[in-house]
Amino acid sequence: MELHEVRHEIAPVFDARSRVFVLGTMPSPASRSCGFYYGHPRNRFWKVLGALFDEPEPLGVDARKAFLLARGIALWDVLASCEIAGASDASIAHAVPNDLRRVGNAAKIEAVFTTGAKAACLYRRLCADMLPGAVHMPLPSTSPANARMRLPDLVTAYRPLKDAVVGSQGREKEK
Repeated sequence: MELHEVRHEIAPVFDARSRVFVLGTMPSPASRSCGFYYGHPRNRFWKVLGALFDEPEPLGVDARKAFLLARGIALWDVLASCEIAGASDASIAHAVPNDLRRVGNAAKIEAVFTTGAKAACLYRRLCADMLPGAVHMPLPSTSPANARMRLPDLVTAYRPLKDAVVGSQGREKEK
């Protein structure tokens, strides 16, 4: 496949209450087309989050933003631009990071979770120093390309995300 330059054009989701940051690599063609994260109909990200918090899968951009913000979860991607073939993270070249300080300066980010091995690698290499003090934990990809992991396996693997959200909410209540 041929590489194409892609620029990230979807705004990050966050507010001052965000404590947990979830980062992918770069929006897929399906996500870019619908204008929001994890927009491929077979991507299981929103199903995983719904199951993780024992709620129905949030449907639609507004419901998904509200779901994240109500739990103190910020959502964005590691990259501002890159060259990529389709949605293949393995093909990424000429990666330019997003300035994650934009979120870090507005919110007290305690934990960073990256979705997929490439996002984790790029975060460690290009961005970790932008969020000093935040603990990083890689999570598996929810992409349909990661077919070896069934939905229940993904929900189990994402449990540390829920633990971080619940822990940060508990610390907020203690203040």
